[in-house]
Amino acid sequence: MKALSDTWFAEGYIDFELKKYALLAYLQEINRYFNENKLYPQLGDVVFHYNNLLAFKENKQFLQQHFPKRLTAVNIEKLQLLYEQMIADDELMEELENIIQYSLQKMNSTIREGTEIYEFVEEQLNITPVGLIPLDVQEGYMLLSDGRASDTLVYQYRLTIFERHDERYRGIHTEYISTYTRNLAHTGNSIKTDLIRHRRHLPNPAVYTVETDLVFPLTETLLPIAKRCLVKYITVNPA
Repeated sequence: MKALSDTWFAEGYIDFELKKYALLAYLQEINRYFNENKLYPQLGDVVFHYNNLLAFKENKQFLQQHFPKRLTAVNIEKLQLLYEQMIADDELMEELENIIQYSLQKMNSTIREGTEIYEFVEEQLNITPVGLIPLDVQEGYMLLSDGRASDTLVYQYRLTIFERHDERYRGIHTEYISTYTRNLAHTGNSIKTDLIRHRRHLPNPAVYTVETDLVFPLTETLLPIAKRCLVKYITVNPA
């Protein structure tokens, strides 16, 4: 995938046409992935760059507060220096503002396209608990299947909670366990029984099926959206 550096708009010669072509080449490739219903990591990358530009436009301090994990101290210092140069140089400020405004509009359009695909996939997913759900649903199994074949993919999941800027978020970590052929012998309940028998560290796990009749790219779309939907489902439907 063609990539933009984290501080692409601030690097090298600050020229609207130069940055415009770099952006359009990047977005053209992102849209090529979207046309194949492949969302990740492309959608997250565009959102990052969009927020990064918005942050720089609104307040240089916002960068340091909101993007500490991806932007390095060197990049933050570079952006802060550029921000100061903008204030002191009317011509540079105008050129950067044109670059940022144009880029925000183009990225926003691409993000909307990706979001529409995400929402469509989300609407096609059906989540169902398998058997009785224990009180502790922080760890368990997700049984994932779509319309491409007769396989059920089993992932062990573990919910996590992390804090960021005075807010608490729920995340999820998954690990692929095995694949079962879907047939009368391998129902959701039978897979759950087999998992309990062979993986005794979880004697009473929460198990959920996540299914769709349609076909989506597994790594780039189906799995990441299924994980997010499962987090949402567990949050709304606690044991």
